[in-house]
Amino acid sequence: MFHFFRTSGLKLPHPRQSLFLLALMLLVSSATQSYQHAFAQFGDPKYPEDFTHFDYVNPDAPKGGVLNLSNTGANSSFDKFNPFSLKGRPAPGLLELMFETLTVYSLDERNTQYGLLAKDIIVDEDFSGVTFRLHPQARFSNGDPVTAYDVKYSYDTLTATNASPIFRSYFAEIAALQILDNKTVYFAFTRKGRDLPFVAGSLPVFSPKWGVGADGERTDFDKLRHEHPVTSGPYLIERAVESRGITYRRNPDYWGSNIPVRRGTLNFDTVVYKLYKDRDTQVSALRAGQYDFFMEHQMRYWCCQYIGHRFKSGELIKEKVPHKNPPAMVGHGFNLRHERFQDPKVREALNHALDFEWVNQKIFDNQFSRVYSYFATTELEATGLPGPEELAILEPYRDQLDPAVFGPSVQLPSTKPPSSLRKNLMRALDLFEEAGWTYRDGALRNAAGEPFVIEVSGSRGGNMLLDPYYLNLTKIGIDVRHRNSDAATSRALLSTFDFDFAPIGLRESRMPGAELWRKFNSADADKPGSENLLGVKSPVVDALITRLLDADSYDELKYTGRALDRVLMHSHYIQPWRYLTNHHIIHHQRLKRPEILPLYYNAYEWVISTWWDSTGVQSSN
Repeated sequence: MFHFFRTSGLKLPHPRQSLFLLALMLLVSSATQSYQHAFAQFGDPKYPEDFTHFDYVNPDAPKGGVLNLSNTGANSSFDKFNPFSLKGRPAPGLLELMFETLTVYSLDERNTQYGLLAKDIIVDEDFSGVTFRLHPQARFSNGDPVTAYDVKYSYDTLTATNASPIFRSYFAEIAALQILDNKTVYFAFTRKGRDLPFVAGSLPVFSPKWGVGADGERTDFDKLRHEHPVTSGPYLIERAVESRGITYRRNPDYWGSNIPVRRGTLNFDTVVYKLYKDRDTQVSALRAGQYDFFMEHQMRYWCCQYIGHRFKSGELIKEKVPHKNPPAMVGHGFNLRHERFQDPKVREALNHALDFEWVNQKIFDNQFSRVYSYFATTELEATGLPGPEELAILEPYRDQLDPAVFGPSVQLPSTKPPSSLRKNLMRALDLFEEAGWTYRDGALRNAAGEPFVIEVSGSRGGNMLLDPYYLNLTKIGIDVRHRNSDAATSRALLSTFDFDFAPIGLRESRMPGAELWRKFNSADADKPGSENLLGVKSPVVDALITRLLDADSYDELKYTGRALDRVLMHSHYIQPWRYLTNHHIIHHQRLKRPEILPLYYNAYEWVISTWWDSTGVQSSN
């Protein structure tokens, strides 16, 4: 970053001159640095500059055929082709098939990006910014070359008020985007961080001609609905019916078919999304062979619903495939803005009432594991006693922390023998008593005699996952009250912090990043609509997340992560839930895949990107 300082007697340049000087200095700077084909957050990229394809693809995969998919989200219909505006329901597959970003991740490295629209990358030595040089062959679907001006237009559009605020939040740590020449852009960051080049590289790029009519008039971005996006991706919209589905066809003039990050990928000539009104209809359609692939999250369907002659004959295959995705911390948390939830002992006590083992056995067929750390299955998770490196990080905050943080890592309550639900509930009552709540007169009460009340929101249709937990709470004298609300009302209650108990989760991430700050930083605790849903206000958490984001080495990241994990887990902000160690998939036998599995991947991304149709017959069953 360059700064102009006001000095007495010095005539400051005009703002346009300043921008010119900045661009000139950056251009000279980039000329003295060497461009790289990839950037690894720590260490070196796995693939060298002359690599031809990723290991987990088949570079000779046949092109052709069709991939039939169904709803991949909650929407059973769509009403727009703009995935970036706030209102409306976008068609499935737009981001995956039509839009491209400056860089892409490899699926067999923890955090490495390779150029897609960007052919080359220069990351500032102090990580204060990143320069991307665009691929000279990159073209939009209308034949126009992708330029630096298109990148800036996309950034300016996505961070403006007529795009969904989620994008302004995601790109908030980009201070400015500067055009250096027709094919080169520079992103300046608000802080120095190894994670921020990945944020900049994930910018979707689209043409300014999207939404410009034949008369030259431009439709406001948030009003774009049925106008086909003008993008650089490998597929185009062929046909769409809002209540039934959408069909994409391969763009025969796609520019990137032979670049290394695309070789052996995106092998289907046609990708079809078929929409079904509910899960039962969706499952029945799969059994009937109406679509080709599905990833199942609900174990009550996995255990019992995927049966019939197509499974017996081998036409449909049901299998579990492993992955190395670090599980996201997901669960439920309590609103710390309410006085009764501010004592960590109260939150720990409430966690003892959850019988995860019973729910997993009776409802999930023991398919789930429990999330036990904010960084589970990685080198950042805290285990056992803190080592000397962790102690050195935690010691300055000793007087602000529970002494337990300096002891063994948190072990979540379990009902496996020799423990039991009864023992856990007795422990919960002991913790409540330490916090000033005792069971008397049929209820858990404070010194003033007021009962402990928890209000839960949602439909009155029942919740098979949480109802057993609510029942356990009543066993120790807690008054559980139900507020009937639909999904929209529940979201509004969360955004205004009008709740007691709420679901919360961090995104699945290969490396921790700025999302931790958005979820836990004290400054946002009382800002309606912020991501600090629980109202966490902890100077120690703020300091540790800042240190984590500013880590200069993997070791510093690792030990800071372990220290942060101890503090967060001992604070009992979140009641951890579950994760799957495998992808549970069902697919048609004509779909084939490479021999080598990726490590860090979403199943749909994997199928769309690397599988192929062994028959090449374009039939939608």
